[in-house]
Amino acid sequence: MIRVLFTILAGVLLGGVVHLVSVLALPRIASQDAYSRLTPMTKLNEVTQLPLADPSNSPMPLMDPAFAVAICRYDLSSGPLKLTVPVSQAYTSVSFYTRNEVAYYAINDRSAGKKVIELDLMTEAQHNELPEDEEVTAADRLIIDSPTSTGLILLKALAPEPGLMPQAQASLAASSCKLQTEPVAAKQEAPPPLPAPAPPPAARNKR
Repeated sequence: MIRVLFTILAGVLLGGVVHLVSVLALPRIASQDAYSRLTPMTKLNEVTQLPLADPSNSPMPLMDPAFAVAICRYDLSSGPLKLTVPVSQAYTSVSFYTRNEVAYYAINDRSAGKKVIELDLMTEAQHNELPEDEEVTAADRLIIDSPTSTGLILLKALAPEPGLMPQAQASLAASSCKLQTEPVAAKQEAPPPLPAPAPPPAARNKR
């Protein structure tokens, strides 16, 4: 009987220790999401190429060695973002994720139908502040609303053969992800009117 009670007591104590360790480790585990892991190796609102996939040391899980990969870790609190991605010879894709790794938009070179994937990324509030202008509503202008002010943009370029990896990396190296310094649809202001010409001097009376 004493042995049974001792076993039960030991189990309760062990369960309590495991629970306490789990609670203390939870903040550290929760902080190791993709955004947190990529923060030390990326710059804010800039495109950063990641090292090629290596099974022993990969910055992101499930990286395909046939793809060159780059990341834009963005923060829209200071304004909208302009993203420009030249497409590679084989295949290029761009995926958007919130701060909590929830995918909310994706586009590739096939759906873009252009040699350059170009778009404006902003929050819904920033989108609502845009003037209702024909420049904004034009069909060739792509505006994406981010559910959160911070997040990740994943850029991938396919290298069908190992020898084509430099070309895939070069296309991502030419990409840009930066805050817009001017409003997305700011109209060009008309130049100020020229000053009125000075009146001619009055004629003097001759005697």
